[in-house]
Amino acid sequence: MERALLGGGCFWCTEGAFKGLYGVDSALPAYAGGHDPNPRYEPVCSGTTGHAEIVEVVFDPELISFETILEVFFTVHDPTQLNRQGNDVGTQYRSCIMPTNEQQRLVARITLEKMQAYFDSPIVTTIEEAKHFTLAEKYHHDYYARNPSQGYCMAVVGPKLSKVRAKHAHLYIA
Repeated sequence: MERALLGGGCFWCTEGAFKGLYGVDSALPAYAGGHDPNPRYEPVCSGTTGHAEIVEVVFDPELISFETILEVFFTVHDPTQLNRQGNDVGTQYRSCIMPTNEQQRLVARITLEKMQAYFDSPIVTTIEEAKHFTLAEKYHHDYYARNPSQGYCMAVVGPKLSKVRAKHAHLYIA
């Protein structure tokens, strides 16, 4: 098994995109990339910790490649928006890839260059270290699955997941 650490705005959206994806064992919301050794939701949301909301994706590279994981990642969010996704604004919502090994770092660079052809504006996704990685509080886990009729989930998460599941339908377990 291998780990991918990805930040694409609100982690409820990113987590949902990887749930049910063939070859993915788990997708859990987390924080990483900042200076606080023990990040928690409220301080991260304040934008003062330097952390991003990310998702830890545990996957079987024999069944799904890191490049395919990144293609799904680039579908579920807009990597051309600097420090925001829609109305979610701040460095905690930045688009970032936090490689867990040198091979992932190389694939991330190559995939970033390849994906640029699909966007009119420059991709601002960073490749950075996962300093102070910490899983998010339990109430964030499977948030969309547990709260599909909550306002933010209906207006933001649901449409993003519909888009990614339609584009990559062949990758999802029925």
